[in-house]
Amino acid sequence: METEEKHNPNSLERLRPRDTPKSWSELPLDLLISVFKRLSFVNFQRAKSVCPSWHSASRQCVPRNQIHWLILFPEDNNNNNDNNPCTLFNPEEKDKLYRTKDLCLEFAKSFCIETYRSWLLMSNRMHNLYIVNLFTHERIDLPPVEAQHGVTKIERTLDDDVFRITSHNGKEYKGIRRRSPVLWIDEETREYVVLWELRGLCVVYSRKGDTSWNQIPDTSSCCDMVYKDSKLYFLSLFGQFRIFEFSSREFPQETFQCGVAVERFRLGIQLRQRSNSWSIVATKLVVTATGEVLKVEKLWKSRSETWSFRVFKFYSSGFLKKHNRIYSLGDESMLLDQGITVLANDTDGFIKNSVYFSDTHGKDVHGIFLFNLETQKTELLHKYDCSSVQFSRARWFLPSFRQA
Repeated sequence: METEEKHNPNSLERLRPRDTPKSWSELPLDLLISVFKRLSFVNFQRAKSVCPSWHSASRQCVPRNQIHWLILFPEDNNNNNDNNPCTLFNPEEKDKLYRTKDLCLEFAKSFCIETYRSWLLMSNRMHNLYIVNLFTHERIDLPPVEAQHGVTKIERTLDDDVFRITSHNGKEYKGIRRRSPVLWIDEETREYVVLWELRGLCVVYSRKGDTSWNQIPDTSSCCDMVYKDSKLYFLSLFGQFRIFEFSSREFPQETFQCGVAVERFRLGIQLRQRSNSWSIVATKLVVTATGEVLKVEKLWKSRSETWSFRVFKFYSSGFLKKHNRIYSLGDESMLLDQGITVLANDTDGFIKNSVYFSDTHGKDVHGIFLFNLETQKTELLHKYDCSSVQFSRARWFLPSFRQA
């Protein structure tokens, strides 16, 4: 029997490769990396602490994270202490909170006006803008808001936090208003673009290396903006749609312009559908994974407290399409707050043919919602009971985790 078993070609010893690892710590590096790339943030952190070899493998990839996190900004207690940490809530760990180190980042004395992955666009009480990474604490200070290159002039008064704005036709305004802020940053090169609309007069931008804000002419009355793939997509309240190319260091070039119907939702216009009353609360631009541009109307029915969306496709590959309403995103998911769509599959965690959106107002944190275009149903994905935490403001964001 023994002799037969030794020479049996089907025996387990013969089938087992000689380099088969004898312990979990000896798994091949490419296999470990393949596993780590599929893990959520929580499981990623747990797995990398198993042993030194797993920790080493984890440094060559980043965790998969397609879940929105909530950041709770600290209250300003007027004790001149800038080291007030933020509180982070990860819906994967419902009973656990993370606290960040402030390290003089002025979280308690600043306001977050936009996010991009793990980066926050912040404004302090003097209206100075800066970008900060929540996890690496890297900070990038932006030019003073009064440093403007263009026909609209801004002067900081003696009050220091009050501005006098003079438009191109000589009309004066008091106070600064930033609308439709946009933030984009390259994780590797730290190249960035920050844009916002200056009091309804024009869109201004600043890139890495700029010492002032550059004004883009004829961009007043902004309804929404999206920046993607070195292009700025701009829609005005009066239906003017324009595309600007930012690929070079020269002044952005307009490459496309057309008219798009925009419902004046700010005037309280309502749509009638089978005796139900819908109000348009926002009109947004969304750029798809293939470069098509969608106009998305966000609808609200106050009586039943119901959300709905109407989606129109009107631009594709440089050609103006007829404004066709679409009822399916196919295999894509829409991230409305980010103004983009992403390919959805089982490993990424996004549900296809759905709209992800937030509804957050100061302390009143409603949560992250998912609207299914096929079923026309809204589902509350994430919500946090913040009654046990003192904070002044809250914001949902979609973090990224880059290894140092």
